[in-house]
Amino acid sequence: MTSGRTVVRSAPGKLFVTGEYAVVEPGTPAIVVAVDREITATVTLSETADIVISSDLVPRAVNWRWLDGRLHAPGTENGEADGHGARGALRHVVAAVETVGRLLAERGLPMPGLDLSIGSRLHDNGRKYGLGSSGAVTVATIDAITSLCGLDLSPDARYRLAVISSVGIDPVGSGGDLAASTWGGWIAYQAPDRAFVLDLTRRYGIEEALRTPWPGHSVRRLPAPRGLALEVGWTGNPASTASLVSGLHRRIWRGTASHRAFVETSTDFVRASITALEAGDDQSLLYQIRRARRELARLDDEVGLGIFTPELTALCTVAETVGGAAKPSGAGGGDCGIALLDAEAMHDISHVRQRWAAAGVLPLPVRPAPEGTEK
Repeated sequence: MTSGRTVVRSAPGKLFVTGEYAVVEPGTPAIVVAVDREITATVTLSETADIVISSDLVPRAVNWRWLDGRLHAPGTENGEADGHGARGALRHVVAAVETVGRLLAERGLPMPGLDLSIGSRLHDNGRKYGLGSSGAVTVATIDAITSLCGLDLSPDARYRLAVISSVGIDPVGSGGDLAASTWGGWIAYQAPDRAFVLDLTRRYGIEEALRTPWPGHSVRRLPAPRGLALEVGWTGNPASTASLVSGLHRRIWRGTASHRAFVETSTDFVRASITALEAGDDQSLLYQIRRARRELARLDDEVGLGIFTPELTALCTVAETVGGAAKPSGAGGGDCGIALLDAEAMHDISHVRQRWAAAGVLPLPVRPAPEGTEK
């Protein structure tokens, strides 16, 4: 490979349409849509063996060196400690680089020195919108580096590498963001058993994990709604999906009768939503999204997670006054909510945006991203 060669790859962010929280259980369905804001990874071959990473979320480029298969940043404050300093700020990028390095090593190939630059349209002056930036940066980084190194990987293989990279950082994450960032468009998603994936990778290596079927996992494309517009509102308050999902499980909820009922109900309205999308039945889809909102509210009342903030409650109420359907997207507690509104009722859409702004919700000019190109 020639020094100076550059590859640029982008990956879109995501929104959960329905099925959040339940989707962390392997094999439980959700609907996720990719959005037209993205993270871009630009990677250039360098003459040294180091990995230099720069990002618009950190003040300066950080120089990383390999030691026993891991990246370390000597000379930076706490740079070698997970969750702190350089590694903490860039943990998803670093994990993605390390994962590709492990795959290359298994194939008897060297990891070249790289200059890696990350640019994001998924935040506002460092405040994340809640559009899946961690997943998008993981997917974009893996795509860019594997392409530069001449690895001809399918979307499924790139998604699997992203899951392997992410599971050590966030074992409770479903990977729905990774799937949306990989395939684009609207997708029906079922999470794999991440404990199985982690054990498989540790025992047999990444190559075997790319070949072996993963229990519970499924991805398939869905058509977009025929006559509905997807509107997105941002509360201005970032939320941690990992903290909210972990907090739910710490409440000794998982495995209870209430947990089983929630997963069963979620599975039912997600499957009904998939059927509605495939049939082009917008009214049925609106009904199922309202069911999803009610079930999330019931869960919030029972467990006290704080899924519904005043802003998210207002976002939903306003959308329903014009006949739409709305709900928090993802874990709630801040971040974004979504609404499905009659695409031809421009007066209603304008009314909703104005009412959202008055309630402290910023309407985001975000639209579904197109399906990705198969490689």
